[in-house]
Amino acid sequence: MTRPFDLSLYLITDPFLCAQRGLIETVLAAVRGGITMVQLRDKQADEAELVEIGRALHRALGNSAVPLIINDQPEVAAAIGAEGVHLGQDDGDAARARALLGPAAIIGRSINDIAQLDAVDPGVIDYLGVGPVRATGTKPDHKTVIGVDGLARICQTSSLPVVAIAGLRAEHAAAIRRVGAQGLAVVSAICAAADPEIAAAEIASAWAAAPTCQETQL
Repeated sequence: MTRPFDLSLYLITDPFLCAQRGLIETVLAAVRGGITMVQLRDKQADEAELVEIGRALHRALGNSAVPLIINDQPEVAAAIGAEGVHLGQDDGDAARARALLGPAAIIGRSINDIAQLDAVDPGVIDYLGVGPVRATGTKPDHKTVIGVDGLARICQTSSLPVVAIAGLRAEHAAAIRRVGAQGLAVVSAICAAADPEIAAAEIASAWAAAPTCQETQL
């Protein structure tokens, strides 16, 4: 059985935006501010470098309840002892990742189009990362922007929890929660902030204050 997790404020790291302050320092400040999950994403690091970075980050997160998710590489997640992996559409077989990481691992899959839901096995995948909801400079090669309407269609169709991705800040929390997502993923809104703790706290507060999809329909 997959360990419990909370998607409400999901931090995705950026090595360049975190460089001045330091990756671990940025993440720990964000933890104090209220992030609930963190994904280590570094497309420039090779596997050995990523394992080294990930082990240090995992140790630093040891006293928190925040799970560490590794972007795209199940083998790295296994080497680190991370809590899970997030797979893009073209980044590996989810069933293989589950076999490698075991039943307790948290496994996410990126979705950009409602048709992609047909290939998602809810017995293997635990949550969906859906987007890009907005254009973002942290991933210049991102897929076509789907907007809040596209996010809503996937939330309404999927049986899995959804975290919205791309270009999101505190002011988007209400719209994201209103259409049925369980959280929002952020990069620059925290990694590039003057104070990541304050930035995370502002987003967490905006999310907590936003009405859920069910509350909106009452």
